[in-house]
Amino acid sequence: MLTYNHHPGSQLSSAAGAAAGVVTTPIHKSPRTLTLVRYLAVGACNTIFGYGCFAVFTFLLTPLLSYGYVAASILANLVSITFAFFGYKWFVFKTKGNYLKEWISCVGVYAGGMILSAAALPFVVGIIRRQPGHDRSAPYIAGAIVLVFSIAFSFFGHRHISFAESNRSPQVAP
Repeated sequence: MLTYNHHPGSQLSSAAGAAAGVVTTPIHKSPRTLTLVRYLAVGACNTIFGYGCFAVFTFLLTPLLSYGYVAASILANLVSITFAFFGYKWFVFKTKGNYLKEWISCVGVYAGGMILSAAALPFVVGIIRRQPGHDRSAPYIAGAIVLVFSIAFSFFGHRHISFAESNRSPQVAP
């Protein structure tokens, strides 16, 4: 019997398990794979928080501004950056020190994403509004679509700019 992901000291790794003919093989994931998994987990929290901010700001600003959803996108991103920064710093890339430098780099990566998102939103909203029955929901749907591209853009930006390899602490095997 072949088992995966057992822990030393468990029943399967005991002498009795070996005598019973149980073969155990631990799975070793690369540090990059683990970083991506942690990024996706922290990113899920950031996404919920950031999209929640976007929805609230869109709801509040749409009656006041013609393109309230664009302003909402920018405001939501600004509010979410620090929240996301600490999650990425502490749990994903696990860098030490350099808070101000990394935060500024993080803001730079997000600024690039914000500009691309703000530029894409009117285009995507226009396409969605052409579909019957989506006039009022178009900014929300477009925000979710643009968000997918922002997630990919920000991962590579954070990995290569905000929390570059030289800033990371050594990966410790679990």
